[in-house]
Amino acid sequence: MKEKRPRLQVVKYMSSDYLAALCAWVLLFIYRKKLVLSDITNFDILMSCEPTLIFGIIVIPIFWILLYYIAGEYHNIYHKSRLKELGSTTLMSILGVVIIFFVLILDDDIVTYRNYYKSFLYLLGVHFGLTYTFRLLHTNATAKQIQNREIGFSTLIIGCGEQALKLYNDITSKPKSAGEHFVGYIDINGNHNPELASRIPCMGTIDNLIEAINTNKIEEVIIAVEPDEKPKLQEIIIKVKSTPVEIRAVPDILDIISGNVRMSSIFGVPLIELSHDTMPAWQANVKRIIDVTASFIAICLLIPVYMILAVCVKLSSPGPIFYLQERIGRYGKPFKIIKFRTMQVNAEKYGPSLSSDGDPRITRFGRFMRKVRLDELPQFINVLKGDMSLVGPRPERAFYIEQIVQKAPHYYTVFKVRPGITSWGQVKYGYAENVDEMVDRLKYDIIYLENMSLYLDTKILIYTIKTVLEGSGK
Repeated sequence: MKEKRPRLQVVKYMSSDYLAALCAWVLLFIYRKKLVLSDITNFDILMSCEPTLIFGIIVIPIFWILLYYIAGEYHNIYHKSRLKELGSTTLMSILGVVIIFFVLILDDDIVTYRNYYKSFLYLLGVHFGLTYTFRLLHTNATAKQIQNREIGFSTLIIGCGEQALKLYNDITSKPKSAGEHFVGYIDINGNHNPELASRIPCMGTIDNLIEAINTNKIEEVIIAVEPDEKPKLQEIIIKVKSTPVEIRAVPDILDIISGNVRMSSIFGVPLIELSHDTMPAWQANVKRIIDVTASFIAICLLIPVYMILAVCVKLSSPGPIFYLQERIGRYGKPFKIIKFRTMQVNAEKYGPSLSSDGDPRITRFGRFMRKVRLDELPQFINVLKGDMSLVGPRPERAFYIEQIVQKAPHYYTVFKVRPGITSWGQVKYGYAENVDEMVDRLKYDIIYLENMSLYLDTKILIYTIKTVLEGSGK
C-alpha cells in the first residue's frame, strides 16, 4: 500500500486552484475588452497590460486560496466527496465572485449594466468550470486509489469478539474499498478471538488505547463491542475523542430503526459516525488566524512591558527570568509552557505542588503578576508555535492529570483542542489550589468544548481583560 502524502495533496489542490483563478481573471480581462471595446478588432493582451490586469494576476489567485483555506476546503484532503465538493465549489465561487465585483469592478467604467451582469456571469462560469474540473481530476484519481486499496486509512478495531470479526470480514470482502486499512485491534474484556488474531495483531487493551492510537498513527477507529462489553463503551468513547481520529461504531438494530446510521460511501459497511468537529472548519481556521495575528501584534507591542517585567523578576529574587514547565497539550502531546517566574528557585524540590493563598514560595512581585495575569504574557510565544491558543482549556501537568482522571474520566475530552492562555474556567476560578478545584473548574471547560465559537472566545477574552484591569485574579 502506498504511503499517503497529505501535504503534497494539499499543494496539488492549491496549485490547481491558483491556476484556475489566474486563468479565469485573464480570460475575464480579455472578455471585457472584447465586450466593451468591441470596435477594436485586433486586440492584443500583451500590448494592453493595464494595472488592473497586473494587480489581478498577483492578488486575485492569492485571494481565492485564502478564501478556500478559511472555508476549510483543504481540510481532510483525502476524505473529499465529489458530490459535496460540487456544492462547496459552487457556493465558494459565488461568494468569491461577488466579493471581487464589489471590491474591484463595481466602480469600474461600465457602458451598460447589462455588460456588467454579463461579466459577472462570465467570471462565475469560467472560474467555477476551471476550478471544479481540476478538483474533479484530483478527487477521481484519489477515489480510484482508495477503491483499489492502493491507499487507505490506518484503522483500529476496538473489540475482538464476534462483532469485530464480522466487521473485519464484511469490510475486507468488499470488491471496492471505502478506505479502511486494518492495522490491529484492541482487547476489551479478554474476549480473545483466535480467528481475528490470525489476521491482525492485538495492540493492547483500553488502558493503553491512547498510546496505541498515537504510536501507530491511527486515522480511524471502529468500535465493535459485544453486549457484555457495553459498560466500557463510555470510557472508550471518552478516550478516543481526545485523539484526532475519525470514530465510528457498529450499530445494533435499535440504532438502525432510530435512524442513527449514516453511510459515507456506497461501497462501505453502514456505521454510526461518532466523531464531530468542535467548531465548523471555517471558524477553526479563523480562530487560528486570529491566534497568530493577535499574538504577533501583542509580542511586538509588549516588548517594553516584557523588558520591565524581566528586570523586576530578576531584581525580586535570584534565579532565571522565565520558567519553562512541561504541560500536556492537544491530543495528549507534551510541550513546554513559558511563563515569567513567580516562585523561588527550587520551589518544587520535594515534588509537584500547587500554589495557594499565602504560599511562601511565591515572590512578592510574583504575587502581583499572578493577580493581574502578567506572568502569562510570554505564552503568546506558545500560541505562535502552535502549542496553544488564546482561548482554550488551561493545560495541566501529567502528574495532576493522572489524579484528575481518577475522579473525572471525561477530562480526556479537553485534549481535543489546543489549550489556551485563558479559559472560561480560568476566568471563573483562577489558579486551582488542589485537584478537587481542578475537577470543579473542569465543568466550565467541558461546557466551553460543547459550545465553542468565535463569539464565545470573544466573550472570554473580554472577561479576561476585565480581570486583568481590575486585578481581581486569583
